Amino acid sequence: MRGGTSRGPFFLESDLPLEVPQRDRVLLAVMGSPDRRQIDGLGGANPLTSKVGIVRQSSTAGVDLDFLFAQLQPDKDTVDTTPNCGNMLAAVLPFAIERGLLAVQGDTTTARVLTLNTGMQCDITVQTQGGRVRYTGEARIDGVPGTSAPITINFLDTAGSVCSGLLPTGQVKDHLTVAGAGFEPFELDVTCIDNGMPLVIFKASDVGRTGYESVAELNADTELKMRLEALRIQTGHLMGLGDVSSKNYPKMTLIAPPRAGGSIATRSFIPHVCHDAIGVLAAVTVGTACVLKGSVCEGVALLPQAGDPTVSVEHPTGEFSVALGLDPANPQNVTKAALLRTARLIMKGEVMLPTSLIYQKA
Repeated sequence: MRGGTSRGPFFLESDLPLEVPQRDRVLLAVMGSPDRRQIDGLGGANPLTSKVGIVRQSSTAGVDLDFLFAQLQPDKDTVDTTPNCGNMLAAVLPFAIERGLLAVQGDTTTARVLTLNTGMQCDITVQTQGGRVRYTGEARIDGVPGTSAPITINFLDTAGSVCSGLLPTGQVKDHLTVAGAGFEPFELDVTCIDNGMPLVIFKASDVGRTGYESVAELNADTELKMRLEALRIQTGHLMGLGDVSSKNYPKMTLIAPPRAGGSIATRSFIPHVCHDAIGVLAAVTVGTACVLKGSVCEGVALLPQAGDPTVSVEHPTGEFSVALGLDPANPQNVTKAALLRTARLIMKGEVMLPTSLIYQKA
C-alpha cells in the first residue's frame, strides 16, 4: 500500500512469526535487504519505499487498531521499530477494512489507532461510501502524482514520542560546537524537539547552505553529510537517545525562510538521505517548533498573527500543511495536530520466501 509519500507491504500480525528475530528475517527477505537495489524483494531501493506496516485488532480500551511500523534500509540488514511513520499510518485503516478487521460505519469510517512503536494514539477517518474504502477523490498531496480521497489524521498526544519530552535537552535552543574528521569545527544554534519525531532543527545558513538546494545536490554533498552526522551523534546524547550511530533518528532538518508562499522551507535528512518531501510527523514537529518562542525557527518562519495557526511546511516537492491547536492559557503548548494524507491499495497477494524461513505463524 501507499501511505502518504511512502510505500510498503502491510501484514496482519497473525501472518508473521511469533519471535521478533525470525519476523525480522522474514521482513528482510520480503524487501530484498540488504542490497542497494533490493533486486530480490519488494523494496523500492529507497528508504521511503523500504517500509512495512503490521496491524492487529487492539485490546487497549478505547482503541480499535494497533499498528507497528518497521523501517528497513535498502543496503542494511536492520529492522527498526523504534520511530513512528505518519505517512504509512495513513494506510492503516484502509488496510484494516480491506482485511475485515473493522466494519465500515457509513459514508465515513473513523478508528482510533495506537502506534505500538511509541505509544502514540490518533484518530483516522477515511471515506467509505458504498461500504468500501474509497481511494479516488480530489485531495492532492505534494510528492504523490494525481489526486485521491482524503484521509484525515488527528494526533492526540505526540510530545516526547521517543524522547523524554517535547524539548529533551530542557532548552528550546542550544548553542553547540561540532568537531569531527574531514571538516573544520563549526558552531551553530539548534532546536532539539520531539512532537512525534525526534528532530534536530537548524538554519541552513549555519552550515553554509541556502536551504533551497535540490535533493540530488544535497545527497551528493559529502562534506555536508559528514558534518550533519557528527552533529546528529552529538545531539543524540544531548537528547537522551544515547549512541544513535545505528539508529534512524533523530532526523536532521535544515530550515530557511519560505519562498513559495508557505511558512518555512525545509530540507530533511532521514537521517543520511535527503527526503524528497518531509515525513508527516517531522512536519508536525517542525510546525510545533515554529510556534515556540525562542526556537531556531523564530525570525525564519512566517506565521499568521492570531488564532490557531496552520503551518505550511515547504519541502523539495511542494508543501505540507499542519493545523495546530494552541492552549489559550499557554500559546506555546500545542494541544492538537491535524493533517490530511491519502493512501492507495496497490496490490493483494502472496510474497514468496526462501524455504529456510518457514515459520510458525503468530
